[in-house]
Amino acid sequence: MKTLIVTGGSVDLAFLKSFITCNAYDYIIGVDKGAQYLFEAGIQPNLIVGDFDSISPIVIKELTKDSRIKVNRFIAEKDETDTHLAIMEAIDMGSTHIDLFGGIGTRIDHTIANIHILMIPLEKRIKCRIINNNNIISLIDKTTCFHRNDYKYISLIPLTSTVTGISTQGLKYELNGYTMRQGISIGISNEFIKDKATVSLTDGILMVIRSRD
Repeated sequence: MKTLIVTGGSVDLAFLKSFITCNAYDYIIGVDKGAQYLFEAGIQPNLIVGDFDSISPIVIKELTKDSRIKVNRFIAEKDETDTHLAIMEAIDMGSTHIDLFGGIGTRIDHTIANIHILMIPLEKRIKCRIINNNNIISLIDKTTCFHRNDYKYISLIPLTSTVTGISTQGLKYELNGYTMRQGISIGISNEFIKDKATVSLTDGILMVIRSRD
């Protein structure tokens, strides 16, 4: 089951619509202001989630009139962010793939938290990505293949304090059993030299960011 989550960070509506056209989803979740982005893009969610403190009252009224859209409303004072709750919803309903739009924005604290939340699906062996116009962010803890497509650059950043045994194939700057520690920048702006690249590691969690700008 492939699920799209749109949350309240920065979202380019034209890019969102074109991405959905090329990628079929079984279920769509709008998270607070992310539900408004979907509404403005003319995309109907299956579920809207959040405390709804950042969505237009007019839009939430229109969405809640549609009986086909399920609504999970939460109080603002809670331990988890709305995005966290949406990802848990997607996991509970049996998603095998989750794409998150709006996970990157002007609130750096939310952006960092969203990257760390990717650890939850990772632990459950569910593929999950944060996507915007220029980047795809994912976490890996085992050998993973990445396709270049429109993304020239790929950066490897340790999420855990140490990531050991990093090896790469298909990239301009190859690593062979390398140990990467937090606080260094050696993994930034590597480049694809083939259409497909492989990144493997022995232990730890690695953040992988594909970029095209």
